[in-house]
Amino acid sequence: MSFNIQDIDKIIKNATRVMEKSRYQIFEIYQGAKAELELMRKELDHVMQEIAATISLVDRMEIEFKRSRNRLSEVSRDFKRYREEDIRKAYEMATKTQLELTIQREKETTLRQRRDELQIRIRNIEQTIERAELVASQMNVVAQYLSGDLSAVTQMLETVKNRQLLGLRIIMAQEEERKRISREIHDGVAQSMANLVMRTEFAERMLAKREYAYVQDEVRNIKNMVRSGLEEVRRIIFNLRPMALDDLGLVPTLRKFVQDFEDRTKISTRFEAIGKEQRMQPALEIAVYRFVQEAFTNVLKHAQATRIDMNLVVHNGMMKIRISDNGIGFDTSKIQEKMATGEHFGIIGMRERVEMLDGEFQIDSIPGEGTRITLNIPIVERKENLDESGNESAHGIEGKD
Repeated sequence: MSFNIQDIDKIIKNATRVMEKSRYQIFEIYQGAKAELELMRKELDHVMQEIAATISLVDRMEIEFKRSRNRLSEVSRDFKRYREEDIRKAYEMATKTQLELTIQREKETTLRQRRDELQIRIRNIEQTIERAELVASQMNVVAQYLSGDLSAVTQMLETVKNRQLLGLRIIMAQEEERKRISREIHDGVAQSMANLVMRTEFAERMLAKREYAYVQDEVRNIKNMVRSGLEEVRRIIFNLRPMALDDLGLVPTLRKFVQDFEDRTKISTRFEAIGKEQRMQPALEIAVYRFVQEAFTNVLKHAQATRIDMNLVVHNGMMKIRISDNGIGFDTSKIQEKMATGEHFGIIGMRERVEMLDGEFQIDSIPGEGTRITLNIPIVERKENLDESGNESAHGIEGKD
């Protein structure tokens, strides 16, 4: 999985802006619907009043129409009693009343239809208002979440990305360590064992020929080769997990490491330790040892140095380690850029070890003038700070030139 925190931040901000704009539009729809609802309710009240008045008028007109018809029937049956003018007036009155009654009935029907339409529209508008209120409320919650927790979301994504990169760096560091061990075994112990087989076969042939002098020489050579191979195996084991840390402590183990490094690489080294020797928590001792081991390895690979100076000072609950060389040096600004892109895993590993110990890590380097690495970490002592005789250790730390 690959993502860019800035892009995700931009997407979330755009989503927030769109949400705010949509919320404003929904508010306008809500306000328009409420205004229309108010007009519909007023119109409905007016229509209801007209319906009531029309119904009352229709009821009266039906009574009048009934009377006018009765009058017309009465006049029409008795020609002797009523004149033609009376009959004409009765007929006109009945026709007029019937026409007005029809008009009012149609008006009542129209008003009832209008009332039904208004009631349906009012219900629809009320539902629209309810949905608008619900959507607006939900959008408020989302907008507040996006705007309020934006930094937390970004930080969470950044943490996930850092964990992913850290996991990749750990895997790469493990693979590099496996390659290094495999190369050391292949170039050292495996070659020695193959040579031993050849020497043994040669000794067997000389023994069969009764060339005892040659056999004695080969046995001596084989013994020396076995001794050399054993030293190589011990060195590999020491680099994997220096048991001297458990038995002797940090300072003696570092002193042995520096001496072995000088013997193996022919780079002149100087180790000086100042302060009271004390046992520390195992995790702290192994972390400091790995830090020094990585620093010396970087000097060997990149610095082209002929001398390494290492100072270790223990004072007031703090440990300060300074490792300097006379190598080619480098531009620290460029190295910081490469570290930011995930390169230079050795320096990244050193820095992360120090940060896990709540310490401070600094690199000072000038091209052509060498490099200095400084480490400051708080000391966590063991509860059992005893020497081999069971008494509390009070030995001073001596330096080695």
